[in-house]
Amino acid sequence: MDRTLVICKPDAVERGLAGQIVARLEAKGLKLVAAELRTIDADTAGAHYGEHKGKPFYDSLVSFITRSPALLLVVEGPGDTYKVVRTLMGATNPKEAAPGTIRGDLAIEMTENLVHGSDSQESAAREIALFFPRL
Repeated sequence: MDRTLVICKPDAVERGLAGQIVARLEAKGLKLVAAELRTIDADTAGAHYGEHKGKPFYDSLVSFITRSPALLLVVEGPGDTYKVVRTLMGATNPKEAAPGTIRGDLAIEMTENLVHGSDSQESAAREIALFFPRL
């Protein structure tokens, strides 16, 4: 089985949408392996968004992801689970996300697009180790 990281970002938790996001993942056939409601600290956020350090939007990314609790999830599926999650999430820009996707149905703004999913198996391994080191 293959695992990936999903984050229901602070806007999803604030809007009461985390349950709907988890339900969509489970309805697709993915299994929850780990879950934790946590306010991400600045150091962890910096490590998570490390590839964006130095870019003009880096500080706003860190500020957003640390502003209030996020629901961190590890989900498992039969292979290339990250691709399944990314398809369910929809395009990064909710204005371009297809209806039926999480962002297409529930988000409006690029800066508050509800959910993060690892973008590769390598990213999934790194992100799971960062947020769930005991897994």
